[in-house]
Amino acid sequence: MKKMTRIFGITIIAAVGLAACGQTNTDHKNHESTKEKKTEKKEMNQEVTAPKEMNAGASEDLLTTSLKNVTRLNTNDPLQMAVLTSQTIWPATHKENQPGAVILVPVSEWQLGIASADLIHHPNNGPILFIEKEKVPEMTLKEIKRLNPLGTKDGTQIMVMGDVGASSLEQLKEYKVKQIKETDSAKFAKDVDKEYADITENYPNSVIIGSSEEEGRLYTTPAVNWISHMPEPLLYVEKDKVPEATMEALKVRKNKANIYVLGPEKIISKEVEKELNKYGKVTRISGETPTENSVAFAKFKDEKTKFGWGFTKPGHGLSFVSSKTPDLAIAGAPFSHMGKHAPVVLLEEGKASQPVYDFLATIQPKFKDDPTLGPYNHAFLLGSTSDISFETQGILDERLEIVQESGKGHGGH
Repeated sequence: MKKMTRIFGITIIAAVGLAACGQTNTDHKNHESTKEKKTEKKEMNQEVTAPKEMNAGASEDLLTTSLKNVTRLNTNDPLQMAVLTSQTIWPATHKENQPGAVILVPVSEWQLGIASADLIHHPNNGPILFIEKEKVPEMTLKEIKRLNPLGTKDGTQIMVMGDVGASSLEQLKEYKVKQIKETDSAKFAKDVDKEYADITENYPNSVIIGSSEEEGRLYTTPAVNWISHMPEPLLYVEKDKVPEATMEALKVRKNKANIYVLGPEKIISKEVEKELNKYGKVTRISGETPTENSVAFAKFKDEKTKFGWGFTKPGHGLSFVSSKTPDLAIAGAPFSHMGKHAPVVLLEEGKASQPVYDFLATIQPKFKDDPTLGPYNHAFLLGSTSDISFETQGILDERLEIVQESGKGHGGH
């Protein structure tokens, strides 16, 4: 376990209308020259590319790491990120904002971590916090105590994922604990699916299929936000194999499952897709790179089943995570559960690339003459400035900002 770094502060800034009001502007639409129209069109085209001129000194002497449209949770330690997320989503100041049950996941088991996010959703309503196999870190224990989980319908306050040691369970003896002990990825995902179905007395028809293999990790990662947002589970496959446990989980849906395969054929083969067709209707959501894949999922929506985010218009929340730090996406999954209900977009090596610019251009809010009417976008940036630079954060902040539809900026109203 890496040594935990001290967090100096995190400023949560609501993106609800930091709009600069200029002078009253007369509408000169009918007097625009052809040259002005061409210039405006050129400027609009430039919006979907990277900025050409950067200010090298912008990140010096900063007093904040959060911006008007982008709130940064400034750490690259998964344990700290989980606690920061928990404290942001669950103030726990009174009964109405305390969690039901806290989910404890071994920090080194990403397959368990992603699949367990299905339990974040109501009625459990609780964060993922990280533990080690033989120890519950002090930071995690303190956060559990602060949250004072209310308990679920059967009184469960702590849900332990995986086969952790007796010493870890001993540290939790003052709470009512339930454990899902399975360590095989596919069997564990099936057990989580059953646990949620037992709690809600129903199996959802829609499921996500993701890869449990290391090569597929970044392609599976975006599933963590959806299953914390909605009750559909994640079930695992390998590139060329559907595990028996996954087949069994699909069979309980009586061959009527809505099956959404997340990732391209190089990660989950066409043969696996054909095998899955035995259990219901299969739809593939994919992008060639992890970034493109995460954007494709953020944009996708099945209008018939209502599965998927469908982010193609302005007025949304997003989470951004570097492809170098996918553990932080697991910790930050509750940002899809409450608040802005944000899907995660992976930044390639912590930088914004063309697929991100193109996506943000489609959801950038525009106003005609009054920016106070919205809609607004807001993002949570999960990671330290060493993983996602302040420069990248500034670019994202600008691309999320509400702008005048005429292209004149805020000074035009």
